[in-house]
Amino acid sequence: MNQFEAPNQSILHLLEAWEPRLLALSEEVISSRKNSQNRSIRQILGHLVDSASNNIHRIVHLQYRENPCSFPNYATEGNNDRWIVLQDYQHEEWHNLVKLWRYINLHLVHIIRNVDQSKLENQWISSDTKLISLRENIESYPQHFNLHLAEIEELINNK
Repeated sequence: MNQFEAPNQSILHLLEAWEPRLLALSEEVISSRKNSQNRSIRQILGHLVDSASNNIHRIVHLQYRENPCSFPNYATEGNNDRWIVLQDYQHEEWHNLVKLWRYINLHLVHIIRNVDQSKLENQWISSDTKLISLRENIESYPQHFNLHLAEIEELINNK
C-alpha cells in the first residue's frame, strides 16, 4: 500500500463531498463574496486548480530531473494572484471550473499513487533558503487543499 493513501483518501472524500455543494451555489455566492485576499469562491477554486497543476509538475519533475530541482515557484512574489487574473477565473463557466477542479485532483491522486518511492527525498528549490522534498510536497498538499476549502466554507456561511 502506498504510504500516501490516507491523504489521498482524504482528498477523494473531500472531492465527493464538495463537488455537489459547489455546483449548488448561486452566482451571487460564488462571484460576490470575497475572502481576506479579495478572492471570490470562483477565484479560490481556480487557485486550487493551479495548485494541483503546479503540484503535478513538481511531483513529475522531482522524479527525473537534477536534484535539487529548480523551476518557477508560482506561489511567490504574487505569482499565484497573477495566475488567477490571467486565467480570468472570475468569469470561468462555473460547472466547467468545478469539474476541472475535481478531475485535476483525481489525476493528482493517481500520480501520487504511482510515485517512485526511491525519489521521495529529491528536493526542489522553493526559495533562496528553502528546499522541499518530494515527500514534503506530497504530504503538505492536503493541508493546502483543506485551507482553501475552509475559506470557501466561511464565504458560503457569510450571509
